Amino acid sequence: MSMRPFALERYFSRYEFSARYLLGSSDPESMSVEELLAFEPGSEEGLKRVWLGYTEYLGDPGLRGEISARYDSVASGQVVVFSGAEEPIFTFMNAVLEPGDHLIVHFPSYQSHYSVAESRGIQVSRWAGRPEDGWAPDPAELRALVGPRTKAILVCTPHNPTGYHFDGASLREVVSIARENGLILFSDEVYRGTEHDPKDRLPNVADLYERGISLNGLSKNCGLAGLRLGWVATRDAAAFGAMAAFKDYLTISNSAPGEYLARIAVRNMDALCERSRRLVAGNLDLLEAFFLRQERLFRWRRPAAGTTVFPEFLGGSSLSFCDRLVAETGIMLVPGTFFELEGEYIRFGYGRANFREVLPMLESYLDRNKTTA
Repeated sequence: MSMRPFALERYFSRYEFSARYLLGSSDPESMSVEELLAFEPGSEEGLKRVWLGYTEYLGDPGLRGEISARYDSVASGQVVVFSGAEEPIFTFMNAVLEPGDHLIVHFPSYQSHYSVAESRGIQVSRWAGRPEDGWAPDPAELRALVGPRTKAILVCTPHNPTGYHFDGASLREVVSIARENGLILFSDEVYRGTEHDPKDRLPNVADLYERGISLNGLSKNCGLAGLRLGWVATRDAAAFGAMAAFKDYLTISNSAPGEYLARIAVRNMDALCERSRRLVAGNLDLLEAFFLRQERLFRWRRPAAGTTVFPEFLGGSSLSFCDRLVAETGIMLVPGTFFELEGEYIRFGYGRANFREVLPMLESYLDRNKTTA
């Protein structure tokens, strides 16, 4: 299997740890181990007693129990814990899909949602959101994409990079299309909990649909990317078994200290998500005012969820602009080039604590370079 380079991650490898300011990151503000342990007094002593041997390959049973408690219809025996969210995406593409299958992917998308499948000879169709409709995709187009070899649909909600979030009726229609055609529905839900209005939170697809696979983790909602902890939950026994067995060829088991810390995080997930949501809400108001002042360069719609937004860039090449910006100011944004979409777009991330300091630096740069931006 030969996979083309992961363009977005290669771009991050150039700048993520050298740029002074990250204004395009997709995760919210993180915290220290000490801050996480403070959620449960006495947990520091427990961490000291963690045994550093192999852990159970499906994940620590206690952790799987904590995770399954967050679902209505999923038991702990229907959860597999992985290293981050990237590993289960890779696992699904290799263990559940086969060459010659057809996969429909909600688009624009994180590259692993489609590149891994394409590298295996799986046909991928892009079900594209429409920028003029706030990046909402059309369910009628999804129906038209389903064919005799279609095996699965992949959606992402809340959506990276656009911030689009399905409403309940739209998601139920996607589930209906999948059920009518006997398809697997893989739902990337790693931003679940970042809805700007908590009333907009949707049920997990694993609860809604017997062949649904819900992907989640602790990076994009809780700000704990360094734990490298993700999971899938599904009632589809065949998909579960295939993914569990394929993990033997990857990490096999997870980090014991990481799983201990993850148990604390999952037990306190609502509070961690609310911490992120409050920070995001304040930053988004600042970003809205910024885009109003910078209408000559950006066209946007306020997103409904997540930590990212994907405005159209009206100043020429987004890649050239972002390269110039980071070279001249140390501010990193993410050009839409790496999401393989026609037109020029830029991903802004507004989940970090220093956002209110960095955004004025960007605006000052734009104002100084009105003729060249």
